[in-house]
Amino acid sequence: MGIRDSSQRPHERLEVWRDAMDLVEAIYRISGGFPDSERFALTSQLRRAAISVPSNIAEGAARRSRPEYLRFLSMARGSLSELDTQLQIAERLAYVSDTLDAAELTNRVFSKLNALIRSIQAKRGD
Repeated sequence: MGIRDSSQRPHERLEVWRDAMDLVEAIYRISGGFPDSERFALTSQLRRAAISVPSNIAEGAARRSRPEYLRFLSMARGSLSELDTQLQIAERLAYVSDTLDAAELTNRVFSKLNALIRSIQAKRGD
């Protein structure tokens, strides 16, 4: 990985970001077994949605204003909903038989993301 000083990266201190990173890994493992015909379709969509979640959390955490932070957290939540739907599609198409781990991670990230959003909104009086 190389030498980095992550003490300056606020997103790395967020548990929700770390869980979202675990979710990305799970999605890559799950989608790795999809048919080749899905490489540019569902596989790509799933991976992009998964990557978008921690990416938006990180970008929001780096912003200087609460409204911007909330906007990026909202985008992360949207990507998480997209990912959840795509996992259900993969299961319906029988590309994967057990999405339990990914579903549990998705639920955990949803819960923590919603809690973070509520916390930030409470600080600004929304």
